[in-house]
Amino acid sequence: MPYPKMLRVRQQFERPRLENVPGGVRAALEPLELARKIKPGHSVALTAGSRGIANIPIILKTVAGFLKELGARPFLVPTMGSHGGGTAEGQRQVLESYGITEEFVGAPIKASMEVASLGATSEGFPVVLDRHASEADHIGVVARVKPHTGYHGPVESGLLKMIMIGLGKHAGALAYHRILLEQPYDQVVRSVSRAVRDRSPIAFGLGIVENGYDETALIEGVAPDAFEPREEYLLTRAKEWLGRLPYREADLLIVDEIGKDISGSGMDTNVVGRKRAFRMAPAPGGQPLMRLIYVRGLSEHTHGNAAGIGNADFTSTRLVRSMNYRATVINCLTAGYPEGANLPVHFETDREVLDAALAIVGTRAPENARILHIRDTLHLEEVEISEPCLEMAERRTKFEPVSPAVPLAFDGKGNLHSIT
Repeated sequence: MPYPKMLRVRQQFERPRLENVPGGVRAALEPLELARKIKPGHSVALTAGSRGIANIPIILKTVAGFLKELGARPFLVPTMGSHGGGTAEGQRQVLESYGITEEFVGAPIKASMEVASLGATSEGFPVVLDRHASEADHIGVVARVKPHTGYHGPVESGLLKMIMIGLGKHAGALAYHRILLEQPYDQVVRSVSRAVRDRSPIAFGLGIVENGYDETALIEGVAPDAFEPREEYLLTRAKEWLGRLPYREADLLIVDEIGKDISGSGMDTNVVGRKRAFRMAPAPGGQPLMRLIYVRGLSEHTHGNAAGIGNADFTSTRLVRSMNYRATVINCLTAGYPEGANLPVHFETDREVLDAALAIVGTRAPENARILHIRDTLHLEEVEISEPCLEMAERRTKFEPVSPAVPLAFDGKGNLHSIT
């Protein structure tokens, strides 16, 4: 089959960047005057999630150090719902794979899947909290604020979701995702997080926002009574700085890796499209429209969890062999999203996938196919595009070629190179 020529381009995104991350953490915490409530000897539970947040080991280390200077005793709580296979040891291993270790952070990790009940909200939603966090004198909520891959609204993924799903552990995640099948996300996440803040010793939040280069752009300390308005503001910044594909539409998107460290849905649906929130309602203008998506592999830090693979149309047989099917299914069922674990059509080689995909992109000849090739949805500075894309009038970003257009090349096994 004839293929279009491919060229590499470098995109330009707005790039606010926090040059001194430890200094930024301290500057964010100091205005909160935590010494007024956190006294010497007090224990403080810090949330540590499963996402691949830029600089997260040093951020947690700096927060722990700040608290120890107050005489407090900080510790880390794995806060990742059902990730890590839904086990305490699995969640500890996820943290350690990111470099979040007791030795580096300077604080113990207390991992358990047990939760304490805090009653229910006025709507009847159950309210649960990680057992270790419930026994602490204080809780610090550390979370990245960003667009959610499944829901859309003024509050999406951030401090409130960390309280509800992260601190809720597997039991909470299972209960809340079932509720979210019938109730609006915004109402549930606000109600549950308010109940937790009212009934547990949450002392502060630390909201992290990243730019389109997977870099720390902004860190803000937040008092518990300001979680909602400040998260709404931080989400607007996150949406402005989100990395994007160079074109809104393409015939085929090739993704080298997906993983839970990259996005809750393996690949960020805010980048590639197919966001669940818009299945039953009109999507805002400008949403990405990929005719077909091919996912080639899994990230190292996802530990075999291929949740979200169901968003792809094609995958590789090598990915299927490398996935931990049980971990994937547990995660997707907990989220009430079994189709996220559905296996796409798969072949042994990339060449076989491309031949199958380009044969069904419509009336366009394969050599004229509009193809985008990315490493993952966190790393979008350099991407590869097929030559026919240059004929498209609408560009979503500024970019410049960094290589000439060359024939699509496969190695001796029939596979493409990865974007590095």
